[in-house]
Amino acid sequence: MLSGAGRCRSGAVRDETLAIVAYHQPVTRAEIGEIRGVTTSKGSLDLLLETGWVRLRGRRRIPGRPVTDGPAPAFLDHVGLDAVPNLPGLDELKRLGLVKGRLPAGFRVPQPSDEADEDPERAAASPGEAARE
Repeated sequence: MLSGAGRCRSGAVRDETLAIVAYHQPVTRAEIGEIRGVTTSKGSLDLLLETGWVRLRGRRRIPGRPVTDGPAPAFLDHVGLDAVPNLPGLDELKRLGLVKGRLPAGFRVPQPSDEADEDPERAAASPGEAARE
């Protein structure tokens, strides 16, 4: 069983990962790690997939064909949004007090969209074939 600090930390990792998936979709596990600055464990994404808040979007058309993820309808329902483009932008996040302090030069909140998946048939082919990177 995790201590209180452990639970808080894993919850923060989960929330950070979910935010990256929502704002940067479609995104691979490697890209999430790059954005966070640390390796993203398979378990973090698996938990979000199991809860139904993240879904497989497709595969990148690059060597290795990594799986891409995006937010699931259950996540949007939970946060009260109809679509991904309705996620709050930087100004709204600041107004809500969720972004504080000085931001790095060039920092921006991506404009999320529901653009077409890169190769959705491949991700939906079979659970074994859509294995994580």
